[in-house]
Amino acid sequence: MNNDQGLLFSDALMRDIKSRFHYVDQDINGRERLFFDNAGGSFRLKAATEAFARIDALPDCPERNHALALFLQNVQAEGTDDVRTILNARGGSVYASLTASGAMFDMVRAVTENIPGTNMVTSILEHPSSFDAMSLYADRTDKELRVARSNPVTGGIDVEEIAGLVDQSTCLLSVMFASNISGAKIDVEAIVKHARAVKPDLYILVDAVQHAPHGLIDLQKAPVDGINFAPYKFFGCRGSGLAWLSERAAALPHHKLAGKQADFWDLGSSAPWQFAVATEIVNYVCWIGSQFIESSDRRELFVCGIDRIERHERALLARMLNGSEDIAGLRTLAHFNVFIDYEDLTKRDLILAVGFDNLGYTDAVREYERRGVIVYERVVSSLYSKRMLDSFGLDGAIRVSPLHCNSVADIDRFLQITLEISEAFAPAAIGTATS
Repeated sequence: MNNDQGLLFSDALMRDIKSRFHYVDQDINGRERLFFDNAGGSFRLKAATEAFARIDALPDCPERNHALALFLQNVQAEGTDDVRTILNARGGSVYASLTASGAMFDMVRAVTENIPGTNMVTSILEHPSSFDAMSLYADRTDKELRVARSNPVTGGIDVEEIAGLVDQSTCLLSVMFASNISGAKIDVEAIVKHARAVKPDLYILVDAVQHAPHGLIDLQKAPVDGINFAPYKFFGCRGSGLAWLSERAAALPHHKLAGKQADFWDLGSSAPWQFAVATEIVNYVCWIGSQFIESSDRRELFVCGIDRIERHERALLARMLNGSEDIAGLRTLAHFNVFIDYEDLTKRDLILAVGFDNLGYTDAVREYERRGVIVYERVVSSLYSKRMLDSFGLDGAIRVSPLHCNSVADIDRFLQITLEISEAFAPAAIGTATS
């Protein structure tokens, strides 16, 4: 078991990081709060929102030959390169869509409608954007959908469980990089290796929406055919989904204008701001990297920056779970549960599924909000949660998802508020209130 507990940013760097984001410590009305719902949409980089406004304000069409049109073409080219920087992708095609979900549906359709096979493989933990796409096109193409079970101890998917469902008749494997409920990282590199050992030409798609802001992605080590991420969960802006497709996947028949190249996936006029935002995301992560190494290589700086983000977040996760000499961690609170609490924090992104013994999940979220904390309930009545929760044997959970721009002080404040709620709804306190 790996006991790496992470490494916090220095106080000075933490202050600088916070200053680069909107509304980290206060909401739009100036009210102090802890926003711990970044898994539903992360804090926004000021540079990203500024780039969005600046580029989208231009009326110029990039498919022209005058100076500003050429400028916009360059913005797109740089952003396209930066998508490859994030993924360590070479060649292939970058696809900018309205949402990452839309991109996933399009990629699943292209493979299942054009690649022979009698079955498709995915996992029970997939987001509906990938699971429902797989289900839809399995039905439409009369293919069997094979679904790997979750591991309720780790909160993830065992490599052997999902790779073991692949055979010579599998046309597509779709798997996510990390669970958006348990935070468990999925070993995509090992899954790709084992699945391709069974079928070397297997098409593989990956949902990286949850994991991309928290840890490294390297398609040279995990060569897949399609992968997506969502800038609005990655310090960027809503209204954009970005995907990359391998050369063979990009060339599959898909919706496109007839006059465009065979591997071109964008439909209609492009929105250059999407690419400008991608560049600002990479600029920011590279800036963090530059605080620790000297390099002129953009991918090297990005790797260092995302590694430092991951290590800081692991330290925050350890603090939340274990507390300190001054404040109790979540693991030790009475009348409180940390679900799917896997000890090896290197296998987890910064997401916690928790709950109170004597307080429903929705009511608990409201109690947190009254105290200036934003979290989110995941319950079995939700189409975004039921399948995953059922696989873990849970009827619900409070999802807590801070970000690397949160500090130890933020975590300690959350722990104190959680203690207050726990004590307020302890059996003795409830009995006193009702007697």
